[in-house]
Amino acid sequence: MEEMLDQIDLSKKMEKKEFRRQMDDLGVKIARLQRECKELKIPVVIVFEGFGASGKGSLINQLIRPLDPRGFHVYAINGESEDEQMHPFLWRFWIKMPEKGRIAIFDRSWYRRVLVDRFDGVTTEKQLAHAYQEINTFEETLADDGTVIIKFFLDITKKEQKKRFEKLLDSKETAWRVSKGDLQRNKEFERYKEMNDEMLQKTDTEYAPWVIVEAMDREYAAVKVVSAVVERLEHRIAVVKEKKKIAQERTKEKKEPQEDDMKISMKSSILSNVDLSLAYTKEEYKERLSALQKRLSLLHSELYRRRIPVVLAFEGWDAGGKGGAIKRLTECMDPRGYRVNPTAAPNDIEKAHHYLWRFWQNMPKDGHVAIFDRTWYGRVMVERIEGFCTPREWKRAYREINEMEEQLANNGTVILKFWMQIDKDEQERRFKERQENPEKQWKITEEDWRNREKWDQYEEAVDEMLIRTSTTYAPWIIVEGNNKYYARIKVLESVVEALEQRLKKEKAE
Repeated sequence: MEEMLDQIDLSKKMEKKEFRRQMDDLGVKIARLQRECKELKIPVVIVFEGFGASGKGSLINQLIRPLDPRGFHVYAINGESEDEQMHPFLWRFWIKMPEKGRIAIFDRSWYRRVLVDRFDGVTTEKQLAHAYQEINTFEETLADDGTVIIKFFLDITKKEQKKRFEKLLDSKETAWRVSKGDLQRNKEFERYKEMNDEMLQKTDTEYAPWVIVEAMDREYAAVKVVSAVVERLEHRIAVVKEKKKIAQERTKEKKEPQEDDMKISMKSSILSNVDLSLAYTKEEYKERLSALQKRLSLLHSELYRRRIPVVLAFEGWDAGGKGGAIKRLTECMDPRGYRVNPTAAPNDIEKAHHYLWRFWQNMPKDGHVAIFDRTWYGRVMVERIEGFCTPREWKRAYREINEMEEQLANNGTVILKFWMQIDKDEQERRFKERQENPEKQWKITEEDWRNREKWDQYEEAVDEMLIRTSTTYAPWIIVEGNNKYYARIKVLESVVEALEQRLKKEKAE
């Protein structure tokens, strides 16, 4: 069977006069399109991959020449730094994603893991098995949120690559650009080409298709690249404008209903069965707390030594006891090895990115613990109920969240998610107690009281969230929270048990 790259006609050329004529025209167009993308808040990601010496740098220069430099950022991606190696491999790309209206250009990208790193033996077979799925998931998640993803693969022959390498090596000023790895990949060109072919076939998708660029002739390649960007941006801008027009025509109508048309048949099927009578006495609590905290302190040290990352996510009703549980967890842990991330409403910068972007910023490196006081699940609770996102967006979020957590798990992260459950009467009692105590009045707001009026809507949303996102690699743990002593102990016991199981598995391997 003939491979994809074998079918590419690399003899295509363009006269310099025609090149200048077309580039002048394209330059005016792409500058205008950049301004329109900024105005319409369309984020753009442009990826350059391909064989060494195929001209990625010069093509990027041709592409950005007509653009406003304030509106784009170019990233040159090399091997992972020590810090990057201690995170899931997509972490360093998530944190570089552009805000809405800006352009991010990558000179090599997340494909390094399945190309150069694979060729060099840096990527393990286990990592490779996950990598393609995670890359496609990453791109689909961005595309679903409105990011335009344009991917270029620059193709040249083995002979042409060798000729370009020799030219670079002839000059002291450019010899540094050719590495031993480059020469080795030229020597084993066919083997490396097969890896590239496999990558192209496995990651050429409707939402992020590859554009293969015949890069033997630099003028032809430049026109093809800029033309492709212009075409994709023109199409996306037309789609966005049409959607805006339709939305404006509907402004007289009410907003889309926030009810889910895929309701779960057993309403409150989980929360309604929680036994909130479970309790410990103060004496039982103190005795258990001391033993568990001592155990957790030792486990935390072992996690650091074995470089195991941990994510502990806390959700629950207002006044459900998240803060108290987190405090008892961290009292016994080395503060250098954990971080508590309180999640409030997104600020302007966070709103200008994909909703998961701000959480990727705070994912722990290997050996550290990240504790989230409220999480990415706001998308399918607060944002769903309050209409801060569309039904299509929050329904899609279940899959996006599961995939993000799976990527963390594939990297070896222990993930536990706690839902702090109390009943409506207990919540009211705690609200009133806060109002009457000057030391606790800061904890209660008018918004807390308003949210109580939507208790039934939140309960339905929480039930669906628990059903759709409790997985083997990131389970939900419902904490019976009417009795604070019981709740705190259950959280500690759950964390200790999960960490002990993980360490036992590590030692067995």
